[in-house]
Amino acid sequence: MPTLPAVSTIAQTIQLSLSPVFMLAGIGALLNVLAGRLSRVVDRGRVLEALHPGSTGPEHDRHIWELRLLDRRISIINAALFLAVSSAVMTCAVVALLFIGGLAKLHLGTVVALSFIIAMALLIAALVGFMVEVRVSLEAIRIRKDLLG
Repeated sequence: MPTLPAVSTIAQTIQLSLSPVFMLAGIGALLNVLAGRLSRVVDRGRVLEALHPGSTGPEHDRHIWELRLLDRRISIINAALFLAVSSAVMTCAVVALLFIGGLAKLHLGTVVALSFIIAMALLIAALVGFMVEVRVSLEAIRIRKDLLG
């Protein structure tokens, strides 16, 4: 009859998995922020798309400029969302590997460490993408010089 893992082994594995689980909570919050920003960008794009056909002159040029900016922001947010979700998946893999290694008595330390490093690198890339998108969004917020004249 196979032996069952000791309660202490399971408790220790749960303790080891707490840090990645907290990281998952942070990634979830980042995903929420990114999804909210994407929603706002899409809504603004729809408004501009409706205004675009009836505009002329400088107003038309401004709409085109802002639509291009919104398209760029959508691309950046989508990339950041992909990276954040990939980080979450890798973090889940870390937790699963911790339990598999602990319960099956496998030596997966290197695999767990590499998976965690990849998860952190993906999260860093997602945060950089978020920072870039915020910087790009500031271009649309600036007051036009022709209005300040």
